[in-house]
Amino acid sequence: MQAIRATWKNGQIVPDGPVDWPDGCRLVIDPEPYPSFVGMTEEEQRDDPESIARWIEAFDAIPPLEMTAEEEAAWQSARNAQREFDTATFDHRAESLRRMWE
Repeated sequence: MQAIRATWKNGQIVPDGPVDWPDGCRLVIDPEPYPSFVGMTEEEQRDDPESIARWIEAFDAIPPLEMTAEEEAAWQSARNAQREFDTATFDHRAESLRRMWE
């Protein structure tokens, strides 16, 4: 039998590809370390015109976020509630920070 790669999703192990194992086969699951860094390092980032054009093309390929009217109304309501909370608690939080730095 051959080792495979898989992803833990919604409480299940989802293989990256087909698996040819007999039913009832026992498994040992040993998760790979989760990467501490995701993305590009500073050395990998380039500012030449071709790299910038590739970045713009990749960015433009991201589909727009689409919401139903109900989803947008709920989002706006949550934003308003957060704004009201931030406004109501600002002085207390600012004072706590000021005391922390004394």
